[in-house]
Amino acid sequence: MTKPPRYGAISRRTFVTGISAGMALLGLPGFPLPARARVPPPAVLSGNRFDLTLGNQPVNFTGQANTALSINGATPGPILRWKEGQTVTLDIHNSLTTGSAIHWHGIRLPSTMNGFPGINFAGIQPGQHFRYRFKVQQSGTYWYQGTWGFQRQKGLYGAIVIDPEQTDPITSDRDYVVLLSDWSDENSASIYANLKKDGRYYNRRRQRTATDLWREVRNKGVEQTLRERHRWNLLGKSDRDVSDVGGYTFLINGQTPEDNWTALFKPGETVRLRFINASAMTLFDLRIPDLEMTLVAADGQNIQPLRVDEFRLGTGETYDVLVRPNSDRAYSLFAQAIDRSGYACGTLTPQLGLAAEVPSLDPIPILGKRDLGLGSISSTPASEEKTASRLAPAGLGSDSPISHPSSEKGFAVATRTQMPVNGLGDPGVGLRDHQQHYSRRVLSYADLRSLMPTSDPRDPQRELQLHLTGNQDRYMWSIDGIKFKDAYPLVFNHGERLRITLVNDTLMTQPMHLHGFWSELETGDGEYMPRKHTLMVQPSAKISYLINADTYGRWVLQCQMLYRAGGMCREVRIV
Repeated sequence: MTKPPRYGAISRRTFVTGISAGMALLGLPGFPLPARARVPPPAVLSGNRFDLTLGNQPVNFTGQANTALSINGATPGPILRWKEGQTVTLDIHNSLTTGSAIHWHGIRLPSTMNGFPGINFAGIQPGQHFRYRFKVQQSGTYWYQGTWGFQRQKGLYGAIVIDPEQTDPITSDRDYVVLLSDWSDENSASIYANLKKDGRYYNRRRQRTATDLWREVRNKGVEQTLRERHRWNLLGKSDRDVSDVGGYTFLINGQTPEDNWTALFKPGETVRLRFINASAMTLFDLRIPDLEMTLVAADGQNIQPLRVDEFRLGTGETYDVLVRPNSDRAYSLFAQAIDRSGYACGTLTPQLGLAAEVPSLDPIPILGKRDLGLGSISSTPASEEKTASRLAPAGLGSDSPISHPSSEKGFAVATRTQMPVNGLGDPGVGLRDHQQHYSRRVLSYADLRSLMPTSDPRDPQRELQLHLTGNQDRYMWSIDGIKFKDAYPLVFNHGERLRITLVNDTLMTQPMHLHGFWSELETGDGEYMPRKHTLMVQPSAKISYLINADTYGRWVLQCQMLYRAGGMCREVRIV
């Protein structure tokens, strides 16, 4: 992957791309974009009536011509700007040769408008259209996506910005959507078929080699090296399994790093950046070197302002940050993939033609004792440890909380965490030592506090624990060892308040999304619980949240990683 030019240098491609982006930002006609950048910036559609047509669009993100799915002829689709309190009508016209559906991610609405085929409706067949109509009950930054098959991977997604009904407590001079995604020229069905053949199909190049082993022996000695490798060898796992799919080209608003998406500012202005992770399979670690960020919203909901230097953006999550660049220089918006296989980047600049220095990728993350359940941020109460131990069968011996599955789960569950730790204070593998090594303030969920007091002070009337399970070798994913098509729905009573605890029995980070409801994250401060719609659960860890079952209908709890979602999914019914 080619990097943009270093700070101070300017190539013809950067100059032309910057001029075109600047013209677009100013609403002026621009120059033709370079051959690789055939995707124009997303259009902005506002109002309360929208006509959106699903189709195909020729693209070239990699130097190889390909076809993406499009919305109104663009990939990604237009930014939809709504107003809280209004009723919006969206007519979706399907010009594809296959069925399709659109899900409004994080939006509170009737279940019939949720857009999950097979649960909420039959989908939109080729040549047909479907009318979504609902009242907007919230404000903030959200997004929409195709939910038919693997259509999100091929470009069916876009941003939603909802202006508040009252005065916005977050003020800024400029406001930009930063929509992150991953693109592959490979057919999505082929990607999934390859994963089913071998769960490490795309991760072989990142596995340990004899050279790595020799380096460890030289640095740590034979005894310590063998001790550290012993647990992984017993499990038949790799400590470099932090992602499933490699080879992606990473995009910001449909632009590659070489095409260099650009946003303008004047020194001293406050700029609002609305970060959205609309990728299929990528967790992004995001920072703006030399520029402090103030986090002001998580998943569209305002939080108490929090200064950070770096944060992980899980698939499906959104974060709003404020920055105030005072220098007359350019800055790099740098979002590296969790496995350090590449990055998306753009430029925040006071004038056209400037380019910011793009930082080097951080070292490849290595899973450790914590990810095996052998280390913790906060200890698990003894009563919970006993309960967890009863749930998991013996396997590797008393020194390892992860065990092999029982026969009742068959091959669907490769490992089971006996002593899950609280994952709130864990920023995740690859970020844990950044405060110490790089002096970067890194976000963890424990830092989040709602700007407004918790609206419902009730204690939960019922509690439910769900295990996120899987077998990466066979690429089988499930909840409680049961894949979606074989599972009974979870039934909640209308009006009840519930606590849901998710326990991650896998070695992969799992971003989980409950359609149609707020997940009130239990951070320890019950008076200011942050409301989110997507929650990352760390390996061998657990996380809990409260929900109000206040909307009748059929819903879905699912993993946001596209190729895991078909198994790690469960229907939720409110009756």
